[in-house]
Amino acid sequence: MKHENEIATEILDAAFKIHRSIGPGLLESAYKECLFYELKKTSLWVQKEVALPLVYEEVKLDCGYRADLLVENSVIVELKSVEALTDLHLAQTLTYLRLANCKLGLLINFNSQYLKDGIKRIINGKI
Repeated sequence: MKHENEIATEILDAAFKIHRSIGPGLLESAYKECLFYELKKTSLWVQKEVALPLVYEEVKLDCGYRADLLVENSVIVELKSVEALTDLHLAQTLTYLRLANCKLGLLINFNSQYLKDGIKRIINGKI
């Protein structure tokens, strides 16, 4: 199994390829489908719209939340197409990391003129 950093590099390479090709301004769902397609072409195992159960004491919600992409069962990818990323987007990604028991998350805003400005790497609750 690949290390999270290697996986993240492949994810970001695919994201940059997509952004160069179709640019900003589309809906999040379009970027999700394109990134899912690109990652499926690699040797990475990727899941889309992964249900993340929420357990609170004796209450269990089987599908409390859905992560956009889960790659190799170790990296959460949360995609946005918004004017700017906010603390709420970061909190959402941190919650997904906790619920999925993952160490690394990538929050990617495709609605950035330069994709590098729309990427947040989140590790163990640290941005």
